[in-house]
Amino acid sequence: MIKEIDADGDGYIDFDEFVELNTKGIDNNEALENLKDAFSVYDIDGNGSITAEELHKVLSRLGDECSIAECRKMISGVDSDGDGMIDFEEFKVMMMLGARYDSLESQRLAAKE
Repeated sequence: MIKEIDADGDGYIDFDEFVELNTKGIDNNEALENLKDAFSVYDIDGNGSITAEELHKVLSRLGDECSIAECRKMISGVDSDGDGMIDFEEFKVMMMLGARYDSLESQRLAAKE
């Protein structure tokens, strides 16, 4: 499986290869439009990036009581260019990771029952 993902053949999965693996299938038009719509909700000032403060505001409105520090940590997990913000490509990765986490958590809870 690693050989299929490891495009440059160096024996490791780098960030770009990881993104490619985790975003396969989301580039169909409807899914892409849904992600763009979601991104625009978080990108409050419309500048093309999401800050920790913007993330915090939206999550708070949705009833998720996370701190600014937690929002910064979420951003740092996908901030591939290190600018402290999430652009659309990084947002796609964040959404894919979140979906995979939710799926694994659901499976874990179902196994307990």
